[in-house]
Amino acid sequence: MVRNVRAAGAVLWRFRGAGDTPGASAVEVAIVHRPRYDDWSLPKGKLERGETRHAAAVREVAEETGFAAVLGRHLGRVGYPVPEGDKTVDYYAARAAGGEFAPNEEVDELRWLPAAAAADLLSYPHDRVVLSRFTEFPPDTVTVLLVRHGHAGRKKLWTGPDDQRPLSPTGRHQADALTALLPLFGADRVFSVPKERCVATVAPLAGLLGVPVVPEPALAEAPRPPDSPRGPTDPAPAVARLRDIARAGGTPVVCSQGGVIPGVVGALLADLPGGSGVEPDELKSPKGSAWVLSFTPDGRLVSADHIPHPAQADRA
Repeated sequence: MVRNVRAAGAVLWRFRGAGDTPGASAVEVAIVHRPRYDDWSLPKGKLERGETRHAAAVREVAEETGFAAVLGRHLGRVGYPVPEGDKTVDYYAARAAGGEFAPNEEVDELRWLPAAAAADLLSYPHDRVVLSRFTEFPPDTVTVLLVRHGHAGRKKLWTGPDDQRPLSPTGRHQADALTALLPLFGADRVFSVPKERCVATVAPLAGLLGVPVVPEPALAEAPRPPDSPRGPTDPAPAVARLRDIARAGGTPVVCSQGGVIPGVVGALLADLPGGSGVEPDELKSPKGSAWVLSFTPDGRLVSADHIPHPAQADRA
């Protein structure tokens, strides 16, 4: 039986000579030399048991380069054969957030180079493809983490006001998983539809970050008469509000609902040239799932990555 080896890595970047200052004259990326293979590659490594691809990317960058990484847009998945079987690697853009390189068992040299010079030195075509994807857009995109609230039991069994329907034990588990995942992207602000199940999904994250949960009614489902079928909500107001949130910068988390998220993401995907590559089923956005939406500073979407269920999916 062929074994599927899961791995994750990153294009680690920084502004040359200017730390994290936007508008610096040039961007550098980190490539590493591995003496075991005598090659130059992007930092990456295998997922540990029970680890998500996102956590693995941050851990591997730290282990190989000595730098903390803040994840940004997903740069795609590459696959190639290895002695153990077939290897698939998920890559992310990742901003260097401080650190210092020291030679270690896996890596004996790190170089910070402009992307063109790094591409010339890289040993493998798939690394050059990933680096090319990174250079398609400026590195300092704004990440908006659009979350669907966690599981809140069966609506028909809840006798109180719908706005007060709480998370179920499954929903609380999903909230915990999101609290572990979203800081990897540098989450720094938290917005939520003002419903108990939505607020409760992101409240643990807000507590961890020491920020309030800001009410965001523009991302709520439109009211409808009792027992009426749920129809699609006009996405335009929510799309406009999400773009405004993106333009404000930082890394905001926004918790919304299943009647809103598919329409919003579907409308935003029209920004992407040449098709989005997003499957229709992904737009359904199961409870507890998240979209990593990357915007230019003026609010144009450049990347969309769906995380189906951080409590279960994409783990080794």
